[in-house]
Amino acid sequence: MEFLSRTQVIVAFGALLLATFVLDLVRRRKLSEEHSLLWLVSSAAIAVLGFSTPLLRAITRAFGILFESSTVFAAGLAFAVVMLLYLSVQLSKLTQQNAVLARELALLRAECRTSPPAGGASA
Repeated sequence: MEFLSRTQVIVAFGALLLATFVLDLVRRRKLSEEHSLLWLVSSAAIAVLGFSTPLLRAITRAFGILFESSTVFAAGLAFAVVMLLYLSVQLSKLTQQNAVLARELALLRAECRTSPPAGGASA
């Protein structure tokens, strides 16, 4: 049986704390379930890497990385890049929807100003 290094234990417990925090944010409706799934999967992967020395070493050797801690750091960096890309796509989609809604609102306001009130008294 291989012993866990202090760094592995800190990373693993940090990942578990992150998962707990994400679940609390979902419970308080501060984070949507859609986004929480990404965070939970990534924190579970980091926790598994933190608690499993042979798996961490195998992945480190497979990628040709020198240190196990660099593998964990690279996984975190990869997650950050993927998350930033995902959020950029979501932001772009919301920006486009906002522009469509603004145009529709402007058309409705213009229509309300030019049309006579429905069912109103005629003179």
